[in-house]
Amino acid sequence: MIPRSTLRRLPALALLLALSAVVPAQPESVRPGVNRQFENPDVERFINTFETESRAIYHYRHAIAEALGLTEGMAVADVGAGTGFFSLLFARRVGPEGKIYAEDIAENFVKHIGNIAAEAGLANVLPVLCTDKSTELPPASVDLVFVCDTYHHFEFPQETLKSMHQALRPGGRLAIIDFERVVGVTSEFSINHVRCGKGTVTDEVKDAGFDFLKEIPLMKDQYFILFAKRREGPASTNR
Repeated sequence: MIPRSTLRRLPALALLLALSAVVPAQPESVRPGVNRQFENPDVERFINTFETESRAIYHYRHAIAEALGLTEGMAVADVGAGTGFFSLLFARRVGPEGKIYAEDIAENFVKHIGNIAAEAGLANVLPVLCTDKSTELPPASVDLVFVCDTYHHFEFPQETLKSMHQALRPGGRLAIIDFERVVGVTSEFSINHVRCGKGTVTDEVKDAGFDFLKEIPLMKDQYFILFAKRREGPASTNR
């Protein structure tokens, strides 16, 4: 015989089980603590680190902008904008009718970009404090999402990619530049610094509802790949 005390608890237990069944599980960080240094970054120090010709993406910044095919009036999200040199470069290419959403999880960077954009007279640069899961952009608001040296900092890549997919207009593109990671070929820095290589990144992006377009050969130790938003949304098996 079941004790009366147990019988009295059954409705509450049943309700608890029912609620737990409908509440979706929260995603786990794939790299806990990877962005700790950006909680309160020293902007001047990062300017000296990021904006130097010895850094490949800065050296090739104009070639990268050219390869993206930016045109006047485009709306672009620069996700992980950092010190903002790409945001300002893109802003000049899309013209006053275009928009550049300069996004970062670090408030210090976002404020800095707002200041330098104002000093440069670029009213089309819109600083956005995003989160580690969301671009904080409205649906179908941009033509291109640009992610440079930032994908390996995504703690919740599935959530972030979902947000990017939603923010892109039909036929919109996603550009990713990051470090190659090939054991025995690439540097020890890259092996230790990035979570995964180009193949895994490509698979994750495809699974999030994008089609691979092409790879642009430009830098020796970094890949530059383009994707297009798939109309039917995320795929479960096709790659």
